[in-house]
Amino acid sequence: MRQVAIFRHNLFKVSEPFIAQQAEALQRYRPVYLGRLRFGTAPAGAESLAIADLARRPLLAAGRQIVSASPLPYLRLLGNRHPALIHAHFGVEGVYALPLAQRLGVPLVTSFHGFDATLSTAGLLRNPGWIRYALGRRGLARRGQLFLCASAFLRNKVLALGFPPERTRVHYMGVDLATITPRWPEEEEPIILHVARLEPVKGSATLIRAFALMAAAHPAARLVIIGDGQLRGTLEQEARATGLRDRIDFIGAKPHPEVLGWMRRAAVLVIPSVRTGSGREEGLGMVMLEAAAHGVPVIGSRVGGIPEGIDDGQTGYLVPERDPAALAARLHSLLADPALRHRLGMAGRAKMEAQFDLTRQIARLETLYDSVIGERG
Repeated sequence: MRQVAIFRHNLFKVSEPFIAQQAEALQRYRPVYLGRLRFGTAPAGAESLAIADLARRPLLAAGRQIVSASPLPYLRLLGNRHPALIHAHFGVEGVYALPLAQRLGVPLVTSFHGFDATLSTAGLLRNPGWIRYALGRRGLARRGQLFLCASAFLRNKVLALGFPPERTRVHYMGVDLATITPRWPEEEEPIILHVARLEPVKGSATLIRAFALMAAAHPAARLVIIGDGQLRGTLEQEARATGLRDRIDFIGAKPHPEVLGWMRRAAVLVIPSVRTGSGREEGLGMVMLEAAAHGVPVIGSRVGGIPEGIDDGQTGYLVPERDPAALAARLHSLLADPALRHRLGMAGRAKMEAQFDLTRQIARLETLYDSVIGERG
């Protein structure tokens, strides 16, 4: 079985279960995870290698690698392992993985997920860890073998950055429909669910304001916000200002299985993302796909790749960004009509089966792996 190096600087982040989920679903390739630091627990039985393992002061070692971009620590970690290719998740990782792929003489596949295709160059340069990506993106476009985009929206963004059309493809990550089954109607509770890192692009404040507009009509409804981030304090203040703080639950970041448990209980999931001043937009939104796989209707903003996961009026609703009144109206219509929720939810499940099934997407991914290895010779 060929080995693929799954390259992500910060391994196993709670907000990125989709990376390991995709890797662990591979059938003909065996993953080895390669990065600087671990931010969570590796999948059971998985092989993970981190620069942190090589140093007494892991953060210092990681910082040195950010500056140097040397492939030597990764070569040392790999030892006598020789992966058939490297799959870097996020464009930033692609730039750092390129020298390693060249030293190993193997193809480099890079997946784009969101900020790496939409954030302005000025925005990238404000983050020390992303400066090399901003400066090295053209080199990646020339020398990388394959570029996978999590949505058609992102592909258009990546092409505008100068990446070659013939090597840039849309590849949806996929949802594990074998383990995520439609929930039973009796599992549903009057919960409006929001799962996100609490940062500007996620538009969480719009949802809090929308909840305040429709809460009186649905006294049993609660807003549950899963996630953490720089805006948590500000959002909690916003919740208090509505006078509904006792009906808005901030429960922090949770492990993926627990998030899926909340989805089974939710009446609706909301992904109210926005375009930020720095150009950042939602690439697609895996939580949206997972909620739909449970048969939960989804309301999303009409921005970024979100419309690729929601058929407006058929599987959920699309609303203008930063429009609490429009969002409140859609929330009201769903909470008031159980039959509508069920109809949209089941249509969402059917859409996942047709377009986003993980098993089918993994088969396509492995065929792409085969092709780049064959082209490399």
